Amino acid sequence: MQIRSTAFYAGTSGWAYTVWKPVFYPAKLPQKDFLKFYSTQLNAVEVNYSFRRMLNEKIIASWMAQTPEHFRFVLKAHQAITHFRRLKNAEEPLQRFVDSIEPLAQAGRLGPVLFQLPPDLKADGRLLHSFLELVPHQLRVAFEFRDVSWFSDDVFAVLKRHKAALCIAESDKLESPEVFTADFTYFRLRKPEYSETERQRIATAMRKRLNEVGEIYAFFKHEERPDSPLYARELLEAVAGGSSAAA
Repeated sequence: MQIRSTAFYAGTSGWAYTVWKPVFYPAKLPQKDFLKFYSTQLNAVEVNYSFRRMLNEKIIASWMAQTPEHFRFVLKAHQAITHFRRLKNAEEPLQRFVDSIEPLAQAGRLGPVLFQLPPDLKADGRLLHSFLELVPHQLRVAFEFRDVSWFSDDVFAVLKRHKAALCIAESDKLESPEVFTADFTYFRLRKPEYSETERQRIATAMRKRLNEVGEIYAFFKHEERPDSPLYARELLEAVAGGSSAAA
């Protein structure tokens, strides 16, 4: 299967899950080939690895060698920025993180960076603005807020000023409002499961949104069942006609 280049990117949060065999991954596929196979079915992945570890050139080179040029890596920002410094006085870890992902950016393989804030961090528009002043302008960023206090017009105005996206996240605990603050949209679909009716609703809404914005990134939660990559593959096909027979 070969994925066509598109402005719509769909995937999951990670790929290294043996429980996806044999429904998504072939039963005899070795784990070292998971990413290579994944990239024949989907065109982006949200990388949680970068939340706990800084990337290095060797890892990045390996990832790029296993995936086609149109494939995008969407990285979660390191916890030193979001959870240890909590966006305050974060110049040093931010710079280290930006430097570590530069090879992906230079190769044109980097999607947005997701800054997922701690659930106990309350809204602070001045802090958000000060932090975004430090972020390189060429880096596309999205923010996932996990406290409802952030969902305000003042915060949305700060995001718009810096062309940063509000991550539209939905889970059993919290749902973000659908407010669009950048020239791309970032969805995190985190519920344990989605019915066929719900998946059709999502696809219809994203087709409409794709006509209004430059790019969309959508990621399903990695579960202990292979549903997530199947949902993502179905969504990619429904929104962008995402796959065609291999040559």
